[in-house]
Amino acid sequence: MMRDPLELPRRRARQLAVMGQLLAAPRPASLLETVRGLGEVQLDPTAVVARTEHLVLWSRLGDRFRREELERSLWGDRELFEYWVHVVPTSDLPLHRISMGRYLRGDSARRTYVREWLDANAGFRRYVLRELRARGPLRARDLEDRTAVPWRTGGWNDGRGRHTAMLLDILWCRGEIMIVGRDGQQRLWDLASRSLPPAPPRPRPELARELVDRQLRARGLERVGRLGHLFDGPMPGRTVAIDRLAREGVLVPVRVEGLEGRWVAHGGLLDEPFRGRTTLLSPFDDLISDRDRTERLFDLRFRLEIYVPKAKREFGYFVLPILRGDRFVGRIDPAFDRAAGVLRIDAVHAEPDARPGDWPAARRAIDALARWLGADDVELPRVPAVWGSS
Repeated sequence: MMRDPLELPRRRARQLAVMGQLLAAPRPASLLETVRGLGEVQLDPTAVVARTEHLVLWSRLGDRFRREELERSLWGDRELFEYWVHVVPTSDLPLHRISMGRYLRGDSARRTYVREWLDANAGFRRYVLRELRARGPLRARDLEDRTAVPWRTGGWNDGRGRHTAMLLDILWCRGEIMIVGRDGQQRLWDLASRSLPPAPPRPRPELARELVDRQLRARGLERVGRLGHLFDGPMPGRTVAIDRLAREGVLVPVRVEGLEGRWVAHGGLLDEPFRGRTTLLSPFDDLISDRDRTERLFDLRFRLEIYVPKAKREFGYFVLPILRGDRFVGRIDPAFDRAAGVLRIDAVHAEPDARPGDWPAARRAIDALARWLGADDVELPRVPAVWGSS
């Protein structure tokens, strides 16, 4: 049973969220510590500035982050791996084995269809696994499309040319195969048994407790119903784990000033002092991925405009919010011209409560991004009046 909620000012709630996401000072010590602390880092190939996973890690590690280190951890040391379009720690494999094992279970229309399609194409599956065993790692285009029954769901994956990729994705979700490298933008596939270490079974209650604990710490504070979920759904035993952590004082009920709903904070963060930093965030960063929470907690209305026609965009194509301490003070619309070695900022926007003193810190963050990208110059437009002109 949870105790009475702790009254929490909204500013302190914001600080907890920033600390949980490793965006306060001091910076994390290493790449592996960062990914373990976050739990997962979303992948996205949009690279108008840099791939989103690279930006997320740069926001935490700064100039110390090197893309080559991430590739080495993924494809060489195997400390990390890709699953459900995220980078995750290999030490979390026992957790993800649960998702792998139940991928085709259930009676939803989608899972029923996938089971039936896989059964109808059993020969295709055997061929792919046989080829990977004999010749892997392979790209999707290195494999023949031997589909017996086409994929027909009325979506963009229908029709030949996508069947091999669909089968590979299904086998990936089931944990039979894994991504083991990249040839340009092409994923390289191999048997999971050759690319991942054995995952000794661990007691489900222990795993559930660890998952809820780490998720809450990574978010700083959260609504109870959003804790204890794997990529594909609830972790078995999540409710018991939540109750146990509440009794232990790890999960602390809070009432956040101006916010409705049932919130909890991580007890280990509540007494930690806050030391802010200024940085830029990927539009896919987990601090802002829950748009409703972001708007209610930070007064930041943020929406992706990548798929919005250019004439209808409000802020730009690949907008990076500017985080200063526990406030979002502005956003930029950048593009890295690799050939010219120039980071071009097409627009700079200030948030309504931006202060004159925010711009020098924001400019230093832009220069730091340019330095990390290897840009020789930064081109800036006129900045908002609150920040003067340039």
